[in-house]
Amino acid sequence: MEKYALELNGVIKQYKDFKLDNISFTVPQGSIVGLIGENGAGKSTTINIVLGLTTKDSGTVTIFGEHDIDTVCKDNIGVVFDGNNYPDVLTPKQLGNVFENIYGTWDKKKYLEMLNKFKLPLNKKIKEFSKGMKMKYSISVAFSHHSKLLILDEATSGLDPIMREEILDMFLDFIQDEENSILVSSHITSDLEKVADYIVFIHDGKIVFQKPKDELLENYGIIKCGSRLFDEIHKEEIIAYRKQDYEWQVLIDNRQSAQKKHPNAVIVPASIDEIMLMYVKGEVR
Repeated sequence: MEKYALELNGVIKQYKDFKLDNISFTVPQGSIVGLIGENGAGKSTTINIVLGLTTKDSGTVTIFGEHDIDTVCKDNIGVVFDGNNYPDVLTPKQLGNVFENIYGTWDKKKYLEMLNKFKLPLNKKIKEFSKGMKMKYSISVAFSHHSKLLILDEATSGLDPIMREEILDMFLDFIQDEENSILVSSHITSDLEKVADYIVFIHDGKIVFQKPKDELLENYGIIKCGSRLFDEIHKEEIIAYRKQDYEWQVLIDNRQSAQKKHPNAVIVPASIDEIMLMYVKGEVR
């Protein structure tokens, strides 16, 4: 039986002008789950509810079998937000002393190794760090108390491609221990294509799908065609479609089958970015 580090079931949060509507998905232990969606789709609200920073109206959030975030051992959860979440008048050296008293599993040696790896100065105030340095610092802290679940909100934003690649490798190393898991929201879907096991797509406060990443990349495709071929495509084949200049673009979930049915059609693999774009900008069947 599959074990889950995190489960959301029917989570609802109503705001004046936005509703997080019946959010349900899982993060299996030993996996990386990518949370995608356009700005304002509900990604950060979902993460804040998971962490108990925002109160849900209904539904359940289960972390390591516990329904109350306050009963979950804080040592087990590492958090990285897009931005600085630490007192910016303190230095990494001073903050290290603070974390030693907060986390029972704090690993000073690991912490210093991470700071050295990212070339972060021990005695420089956090407010003097660049955005990229602050992000690397947050990741250093998350990795220094032996978390079992990392929750990352835009963790690779503001980093150059070489550093992003290095951090993605760290994520893959982290889940080699099959008890460790990651939930990561990101606008950089190419990063998720490299490391994610599952993709959860949230749009307008609702979950569109949770699917294995490999299934999306292997099976989904886009038919690029004129009006005549578009009219020949059966409606049940179409997930979403849109008109682009002089051609139609049609999102499908079985490009091998579609190629057999329409041997003269141009059918190309769909990236995660393109799948999301078709759902958001196209007409959905």
